[in-house]
Amino acid sequence: MKRFARWMPIFGWGRDYDSETLSADLLAAVIVTIMLIPQSLAYAMLAGLPPEVGLYASVLPLVAFALFGSSRTLAVGPVAVVSLMTASAVGPVVAAGIADAVTAAVTLAALSGAMLVAMGLLRLGFLANFLSHPVISGFITASGLLIAAGQLRHILGVPGGGGTAPAILAGLARQLGQVNPWTLAVGAGALGFLYLARRYAKGWLIAAGLGARPADMIARAAPILAIAATILIARALDLGARGVALVGEIPSGLPVPRMPDLSPDLIAALAPAAFLISIVGFVESVSVAQTLAARRRERIVPDQELLGLGAANLAAAVSSGYPVTGGFARSVVNFDAGARTQAAGVFTALGIALAALFLTPLLSHLPQATLAATIILAVLSLVDFPAITRTWRYSRPDFAAMLGTIIVTLGVGVEQGVTVGVVLSLGLHLWRTSRPHSAIVGQVPGTEHYRNIDRHQVITHPEILSLRVDESLYFANARFLEDRIAALVAERPGLRHVVLMCPAVNDIDASALESLQEINRRLADADIRFHLSEVKGPVMDRLKRSDFLNQLSGRVFLSQHAADCALRAEPGLCAADQPVAQKCP
Repeated sequence: MKRFARWMPIFGWGRDYDSETLSADLLAAVIVTIMLIPQSLAYAMLAGLPPEVGLYASVLPLVAFALFGSSRTLAVGPVAVVSLMTASAVGPVVAAGIADAVTAAVTLAALSGAMLVAMGLLRLGFLANFLSHPVISGFITASGLLIAAGQLRHILGVPGGGGTAPAILAGLARQLGQVNPWTLAVGAGALGFLYLARRYAKGWLIAAGLGARPADMIARAAPILAIAATILIARALDLGARGVALVGEIPSGLPVPRMPDLSPDLIAALAPAAFLISIVGFVESVSVAQTLAARRRERIVPDQELLGLGAANLAAAVSSGYPVTGGFARSVVNFDAGARTQAAGVFTALGIALAALFLTPLLSHLPQATLAATIILAVLSLVDFPAITRTWRYSRPDFAAMLGTIIVTLGVGVEQGVTVGVVLSLGLHLWRTSRPHSAIVGQVPGTEHYRNIDRHQVITHPEILSLRVDESLYFANARFLEDRIAALVAERPGLRHVVLMCPAVNDIDASALESLQEINRRLADADIRFHLSEVKGPVMDRLKRSDFLNQLSGRVFLSQHAADCALRAEPGLCAADQPVAQKCP
C-alpha cells in the first residue's frame, strides 16, 4: 500500500477517511462549486473559448488531481493568468488556420500535461526556481492589468481589439463614441455590486445577526447572484435586441471525450507556450499549496504536485477542456471552508458536472458584461503595486527584472514577458555572482572573530593579507578572483602571505580550480605563500581529488584564527600586530 501511496496519495489519506472528514469536505465543495461556476464561464471567455469549455475544465481535472496531487486543499481549475496565456497561444494558431480554438486549447492542455508529468517523473521541480519571486510578481501584476484592460470592451459594448496594453487602450479610445449604454449599465452595475459584496457584504450580514460562516458563504455567492439578476434583467428588457452581447446557447451535458490534435505544425506552434504555462502554473500552485499546508503543519511533495497537475491537464485535454492549475483564491476558500482532503475536489467536480447537465439552458441570456465584471474584480486582486516599491527599496537588480517583466508583458505579450523575466533574472544572477562580494578581514580585538576592515575596528598585519570571498567559485567569477588578488598584492610590496578565507564557498568548479592553481603559481613566483582557511568539508573532499593541495605553497587551516596565529608566529615577520591602517615600525 505504501508503494501505491507514493504515486497516488489517495491510498494514504483514503485509509483514514471518516464521516467527520466527509461532512467537512462536502461543505467545502458546496462553497467552492458556487464560486467556481461563474469563474469557469468567465475564464473560458477570457481564454477566447466557448463558456462550456470552462465547465469542462472544472470536472475531470479536479478528479485527476485528487488522485495524484499531494496537496489536500489545493483547488485546481481554470485561472486568470493561465487563461490569458492560453488566449495568447491559441489566437495566432487560429489566425494562421492551423486549428480551431477548441482543438488548439485541448492540444495545449495535453502538451502541458505531458510536460508536467515528465518533469515530475524526472524530479525536475527545481526548474521552477528559474522564475524568481519578483519576476512572478511582476508577471502576475502585469497580467492582471492586461486582463482588466482587455475586458473593458465587454463592459462598454464595443469591439475593442489588440493583445497588448497600448493596442487595447488605443482601440478603446477610438471606439468611445460607439459605447452601448445598456451594456455599460449592466457591466458597471455588476462591477459595482461585486465590489461592494466583496468588501462589505460579510460585515453587513454579520451586523444583521447572521453567523460568520453563513455570512461568508452568502458573500462568496455574490457572482451567482449577479449572474441570476442580470439574466432576469436581460430577459425582461430584451437586452439582446438592444445590442447587449449575450452568452447565447450553451450545450447541455458532459463533454464528449476527444483526443488532441498531434499534427507537427500544431505541436510546433504550441510547445513553447505549453512549457511556459507549465512552469508558471506549477510555481503558482506550489506557492499556494505550501502556504496552506504550513498552516496545518502538513507537507507537500513538489515533484508529486507536478504529477498531479500533469494528470489534471491531461484530463482536461481528453474532456474538451483547456490548461488548468491551482488557483489562489479558490484554494484559500477551500481551505477556509474546512476541506480536509482531496475528496473535496471530487465533490466539487460532481457539482460542476450537475451544473453542466442541468443549468446551462438558463445561461443563454447571460450578458457577457457580467462575466467581464467577474473577471475584472477577480484579477485586480492580483495586482500588487506595493511589491514594486518594496523590491525597489530592497534590491535594484530584482527591481530591474520585475520592471522589465511588467513592461514587456504589457507592451509586447505574455509569453515574451515571462521569457524576458527569466532571462533578466538569470542574467542578473550571473552578473552578481561574477563579481562576488569580497572583503579584507582583520581580527576583532580580544576575540577570535575576523571581520571586514571597512566596517569594524580590527587588527591586521602588513605582511599578511586575509581575503574573505562571499560566493561559491565557478567559471563566471574565477577570473574576477585572480584580478582581485593580483590588484591587492600589487598594492602591498612587503606582503609574504595571502589567506583566502572560504566560509561562504559552497562549491569550486573546474574553472575556479584552475584559477586557484594560477593564483598559487603567481604568488609563489613573487615569493608569497598562498593559504586557505575555513574550507567546507564537501569542498575539501573535491580539492583532495585534484593535485592542487600538493602544489599549494601554503597550508589549509581549520579556522581563520588558527591561520592568523600560525602565520604571525613565523620568524621574520613584524613582532606585533598593528591596528588597521598602521605600519610595522
